[in-house]
Amino acid sequence: MKRGLIVVFTGNGKGKTTAALGLAMRAIGHECRVCMIQFIKGSWKSGELVSAKRFDGLMDIFTLGRGFLFDAEDIEKDKEAAREAWEFAKDIIVSSKYDIVILDELTYLIKYKMVEEDEVIDFLIKKPDKLHIVVTGRDASSRLIDAADMVTEMKAIKHPLEEGMKCQKGIEY
Repeated sequence: MKRGLIVVFTGNGKGKTTAALGLAMRAIGHECRVCMIQFIKGSWKSGELVSAKRFDGLMDIFTLGRGFLFDAEDIEKDKEAAREAWEFAKDIIVSSKYDIVILDELTYLIKYKMVEEDEVIDFLIKKPDKLHIVVTGRDASSRLIDAADMVTEMKAIKHPLEEGMKCQKGIEY
């Protein structure tokens, strides 16, 4: 029996979004339609936004956040953007337009109580049967982990940022 999975990439290490994008590339190779909704990332030009244009008709990325939360100038605006992005995500999930929906950085919305955890979990477990959902972000809650079919934790061991090196194109963005 084929059924859609809930997959979570979490942990304090780098690579959660990258793992989700790798999964997307695999799916696109099988002509699956993929949608990524970025809840936190701002509107700067990232490699995935440029790449998605090359897969026209198979991959859509919607960047709906206002930037990283630790840079927040107006947390109330961030909360409102998060709630609007979650409503958008729910519409995408029930649309049957995609085979895989990636909810990038959704864990932060739950952790910082920008959206209600109960609502998110209840909605995800009632998703369309064949739809795969991928959730990324640090600090996935125990309830989200319990609801998921597959969970991978990225563990930070070493990163050049620790030595003062800036983020690099093609690696971090």
